[in-house]
Amino acid sequence: MQDTSGSRRKVVVVGAGAVGATFAYALAQSGLADEIVLIDRNEDLVRGQVLDLAHGQPFFPTVSIRIGDASDYSSASLIVITAGAAQRPGETRLQLLQKNAAVIKGVMTDIVEQASPAVVLVVTNPVDVMTYVALETSGWDRSRVIGSGTVLDSARLEHLLSAHCGVDVHNVHGFVLGEHGDTEFVAWSLTHIAGMQMDVYCPICKGCADNLAEREAITQQVRDSAYHIIGYKGATWFAVGLALVRIAGAILRNQRSVLTVSALLHGEFGLSDVCIGVPCIVSARGIERVVESALSESELAALHSSARTLRKAVEQLHAGA
Repeated sequence: MQDTSGSRRKVVVVGAGAVGATFAYALAQSGLADEIVLIDRNEDLVRGQVLDLAHGQPFFPTVSIRIGDASDYSSASLIVITAGAAQRPGETRLQLLQKNAAVIKGVMTDIVEQASPAVVLVVTNPVDVMTYVALETSGWDRSRVIGSGTVLDSARLEHLLSAHCGVDVHNVHGFVLGEHGDTEFVAWSLTHIAGMQMDVYCPICKGCADNLAEREAITQQVRDSAYHIIGYKGATWFAVGLALVRIAGAILRNQRSVLTVSALLHGEFGLSDVCIGVPCIVSARGIERVVESALSESELAALHSSARTLRKAVEQLHAGA
């Protein structure tokens, strides 16, 4: 596999809809990529998105933005798959299963045929299951195919805690783990402000009448965030686009960042053969290693419960194939 840290940083975005285009827009402003290539079956959409983005080039760091095709996979550093059906109001992520699995299989088959050296970042929902499908289709090592996981959910947690505690969001550090969906949970044992775990910080803060109730309310707000946004405007795209830039930066700059991406587990946390959001060191190699954090007994149980839900989804997918 190529070392992307010293070569041309070419990012291929598969899917030019709201999420793909917003990611491309944010990526162009970040200066992380030398070349951004958009691919979409809707030729008019991708042509319009690229033209609109290209008109902003005088305001971006220097970056090439163009329409591409499957041949671009062969020289990509990073391939980000956002293509697929959008989540509709009232629809759970797992209901997207069958229709999006076919999309992922098709894209990954093309990537493999092009002998791509890239790291593949899967965004299509339900992302944990789609990451599993992408790995299964490619036959690649788990390091090279990762899901966006709960990076966005963790950011939502930090936003809510920042507002609740009256602390700059950049000084709040928290992890949401598990499925990117209804069974995700806040790992409160790994969440801290000013270097203090919440069990230590909350009594000092004295801002909560009932810490347990407040935590449960915040956890539910994190879980329901996407549903609220989808109900208001039909889909989410701004925050997820920025979350993808964060993951892309870790890969393109070889930052070795700890991010809660969706990874295929090989015995970590007592789990195997499931893709799920857990802390991982993300670098130019993709997932360099899974960080097996010390979770509380209840958190570990929640992670296993989430894994069972995801395994069941994969079984349903295989049964319907």
